Amino acid sequence: MEAPQLTQQSESAVLSGLAKAVGSVVKNDGDFITAIPELSLHRRSATTEPVHCIYGFGVGITVSGQKRVALGEEFFDYAAGQSLLTTADLPVVAHVTQASAARPFLGIMLKLDSRAIVQAAAEMALPQPTKDYSYRAMSLGDLDPTLLGTVTRLVELLAEPKLIPQIAPLLQQEIAVRLLAGRHGQQLQRLVAVGSPGQQVAQSMAWLKMNFTQPVLADELAASVHMSPSTFRQHFRAVAGMSPMQYLKQLRLQEARQLMLNQGIDAGTAGVRVGYESASQFSREYARLFGAPPLRDIKRMRETT
Repeated sequence: MEAPQLTQQSESAVLSGLAKAVGSVVKNDGDFITAIPELSLHRRSATTEPVHCIYGFGVGITVSGQKRVALGEEFFDYAAGQSLLTTADLPVVAHVTQASAARPFLGIMLKLDSRAIVQAAAEMALPQPTKDYSYRAMSLGDLDPTLLGTVTRLVELLAEPKLIPQIAPLLQQEIAVRLLAGRHGQQLQRLVAVGSPGQQVAQSMAWLKMNFTQPVLADELAASVHMSPSTFRQHFRAVAGMSPMQYLKQLRLQEARQLMLNQGIDAGTAGVRVGYESASQFSREYARLFGAPPLRDIKRMRETT
């Protein structure tokens, strides 16, 4: 006997239950790290200014309100019940576009374990991604009620801290399986496909994330994954939404910004630490990305926090 189809009304009920679960934990605005290390909850009672940040391997879920994420020149708007999957470390600009005191933005970020995804994919009889499917490191999609229900149970588990070590891994495994079987499945399969261009680009992105302070040549990156420079640039832009050198530049500038903001390091020292040899080039590229030279930008950020 086939299971009954979930109606739109039941989908709304599941989403309302998830909003209730998140709201019971986050009663004030802010970003909340939870007792489940991979899970964080977020609340805003008003729209926010765009913020430069790096999204890692994980899935973001909007429970209430709406959020926009810019990756290069592409925009991803996701509202209640939608999710944004990121399968590599990506420098983005994000902000909340719909929120109010009466109906605040509520969001979930769940980090994923690539090893768990690979293992689950190997054990599942999944259809192969279509040949015309273009792998991207970021994808937007609706979440089905069953997956939202599993996420709800994960959030509700925070009320039972003694059970978290035993039950949270099981729920996270179920989420991984349902993501593979759902709308993000082809995206995740392309990521774990050994030898695929997507995996090769993801490897080079991971290397850049760990070594961005070193001198880097795009041709050497291409050679490291056995691609021609032109093919590598084409695949990298398709996956990351930007060229390899743009990606490297954003990693460096965002790290420099955090050094100046959190450690009080001057602009010249920060530029050198992240790999710039020219102070003028660092200041020029910094202002182009963040809208102001380093000193003025850091002063502005401190005044608004």
